[in-house]
Amino acid sequence: MITITNVIIGIVALLIGTLVTYILIQRSLRGKSNNIIKDAQAEAEVIKKDKILQAKEKFLQLKAEHEKQINSRNSKIVVAENRIKQKESTINQKNEELARKKHEVESIKENLNVQMDLLEKKNTELSKAVHKQREQLEEISGLSAEDAKQQLIASLKDEAETEAISYINERMDEAKMSANMEAKKVVIKTIQRVATETAIENAVTIFHIESDEMKGRIIGREGRNIRALEAATGIEIVVDDTPEAIVLSGFDPVRREIARLALHQLVTDGRIHPARIEEVVKKVSKQIEEEIIETGKRTAIDLGIHGLHPELIRLIGKMKYRSSYGQNLLQHAKETANLCSIMASELGLNTKKAKRAGLLHDIGKVPDDEPELPHAILGMKLAERYKEKADVCNAIGAHHDEVEMTSLIAPLVQACDAISGARPGARREVVESYIKRLKDLENLAQSYEGVTKSYAIQAGRELRVIVGSDKINDTDAEKISYDIAKKIQDEMTYPGQVKITVIRETRSVSYAK
Repeated sequence: MITITNVIIGIVALLIGTLVTYILIQRSLRGKSNNIIKDAQAEAEVIKKDKILQAKEKFLQLKAEHEKQINSRNSKIVVAENRIKQKESTINQKNEELARKKHEVESIKENLNVQMDLLEKKNTELSKAVHKQREQLEEISGLSAEDAKQQLIASLKDEAETEAISYINERMDEAKMSANMEAKKVVIKTIQRVATETAIENAVTIFHIESDEMKGRIIGREGRNIRALEAATGIEIVVDDTPEAIVLSGFDPVRREIARLALHQLVTDGRIHPARIEEVVKKVSKQIEEEIIETGKRTAIDLGIHGLHPELIRLIGKMKYRSSYGQNLLQHAKETANLCSIMASELGLNTKKAKRAGLLHDIGKVPDDEPELPHAILGMKLAERYKEKADVCNAIGAHHDEVEMTSLIAPLVQACDAISGARPGARREVVESYIKRLKDLENLAQSYEGVTKSYAIQAGRELRVIVGSDKINDTDAEKISYDIAKKIQDEMTYPGQVKITVIRETRSVSYAK
């Protein structure tokens, strides 16, 4: 019993101890939580006060900045108002000044009207006095005023012509001194660096055959084969007594080449009849067209020119079968392109554009339709149509002065075209026209008074004129040289340039006996 009682007492004591401990712990925790809350409230109060102070400072700062901006704007407004007031004041002053000047102008105008009236009266009186004096002078001199005027004009005209010619010669000499050496150096270097083979084209092509028996087969029964061939090619075929040869005559080199190749295939094959002739001519025409395009491409590649329109390439290829004064047109275009490139490099210009313009400058000579336009203008229009650059188009159109030169490469193309065409042996003329041109040069010089003899030398590139020393003085010799040069430019057609040299000399002859 005692043990159970002790256990119960122990349990009760343990419970009471536990309860007391719990109560004490609760009181302790409640005290701590109250302290934490008080501390948090105190800290929150501090943070609140800090935030309020920061907000007040921020507000004051923003207020100060706002007031500063307002003051700045107000100052600007004040400055603008002052400027407006100054401008208004200036405008008012100007208006007053204009009104004053207007009044002064009106006063001056009135004075001028008065003075003009006085001048008219004085002019009338002066005219009367001059007329009276002129009558007196005419009576004294025995010459009318018109005669005296004509004499004065004639004397002044002669004096002015002499001075003008002397002035022109002086300016030309000065220009030659400064530019002639450099130009010669550029041109000589260019010509020396380009050496091309000159091809002479004729209006006929000789087709050789192995025997004269083939002529009969080419002619055919009652001439049907030769008629079919002429109709298909547009070329006149002359079969005469020339041994082992047939003459193909026509102005178009492309047609002559088609006829030659067609004849070659027909003779090689042996089948010659109208149907076969038409078939072969069509085939050869297609081959020639392909060869033309291939020639154009090869030429552009050889010269390093890229981006050409296919039609321009075809026109370049057609140049192979064209000639100008006997000079092969493609050879001339390639030579001009190389000359342009070299001269452009010497002068510091764009060599690619210069070479391109030099190659294309004569494409107006080979179009299919050939309208009634100068070839330079036509070439320029073709280049514009196929999207060439403006300076290249201008160089093409201006190389014979049909249009105004607007690019630096235009005079280069003109000069190189003249160099290529004027080289000795580059071109040929019909003998009769060549002789006629030389005679016309001499006759033109002989038409001037005081000229005793004239000689066209150096294939017509120089005209030497001998004048009588008793009839022509040195000034007149200069005038004759200038007049002959201008007349040749206006009236004659010639390649390159013609140098006119007037020779005046005095010879004294005596005989010792």
